[in-house]
Amino acid sequence: MAAENSVTEQTELGGDGFVPPDGLCWVSVLSCLLLACSYVGSLYVWRSDLPRDHPTVIKRRFTSVLIVSGLSPLFVWVWREFTGVRTGPSLLALMGMRFEGLIPAVVLPLLLTMVLFLGPLMQLAMDCPWSFMDGIRVAFDPWFWMLCFSDMRWLRNQVVAPLTEELVFRACMLPMLVPCAGPSTAIFTCPLFFGVAHFHHVIELLRFRQGTLSGIFLSAVFQFSYTAVFGAYTAFIFIRTGHLMGPVLCHSFCNYMGFPAISTALEHPHRITVLSSYLLGVVLFLLFLFPFTDPSFYGVPTPVCTLASSPSSLCLS
Repeated sequence: MAAENSVTEQTELGGDGFVPPDGLCWVSVLSCLLLACSYVGSLYVWRSDLPRDHPTVIKRRFTSVLIVSGLSPLFVWVWREFTGVRTGPSLLALMGMRFEGLIPAVVLPLLLTMVLFLGPLMQLAMDCPWSFMDGIRVAFDPWFWMLCFSDMRWLRNQVVAPLTEELVFRACMLPMLVPCAGPSTAIFTCPLFFGVAHFHHVIELLRFRQGTLSGIFLSAVFQFSYTAVFGAYTAFIFIRTGHLMGPVLCHSFCNYMGFPAISTALEHPHRITVLSSYLLGVVLFLLFLFPFTDPSFYGVPTPVCTLASSPSSLCLS
């Protein structure tokens, strides 16, 4: 009985003297790999000769990816039961689904991301034929939103992809990685699964011969790099805020904005103003990165931080 109590104390996270169970990291990494393969594999259970942007393909993939995403919390539950790790917060709280600090989690990470995109936003505002009031009227026009939600590509890029990818690759994977790797290492490990998962686009580019082999390879390398960096950013937000909503909204916003068109900015008629906005955005982003994600806004410690075997500066105010 004493030995049994000793094991329980060692596997109780958030307490003093926690020792990760033997083989925890292998189980965690394999669980994340299986989850990533399940997510990507669900996109290809439907046989079709149609391209990925065809509405029929998108609708079918919605079905399969939503099923896998809905089942993804079971991976975390099975991982917890298999490893014997016991956690203080509930499973939903560990996955960023909680009410404490929700309003700051909705506002501050999105605002921080918009600051980073100050240059592209300035460029978009200068090139947009609409006035500010026109934009406000459109934003509050219900017909505009009905049109958006009836567009399968918009629904995929702005709603389904951000929600399911952040749920699977951040909310489910980080609680499994943090106990063995720590918050800092988990931030840079988790995006590797996310980046590799996007390599499946290469299959479709090759299948429909959309470019040369070298061009497709370079595109894949660029996409992996970009998604890995972005994944590290949203993982950082998730660990610092302990909320799923912030990464989802940032993901949706970045999908809308796309990769900054720096080459276009260099040729812009007002390039000094635009490029200054790019630089100012990066500087302000670095200045606000930690203050805007201060865990004291979201409840200290955030649930995922209670999984760390030792204190981390990322989890502190």
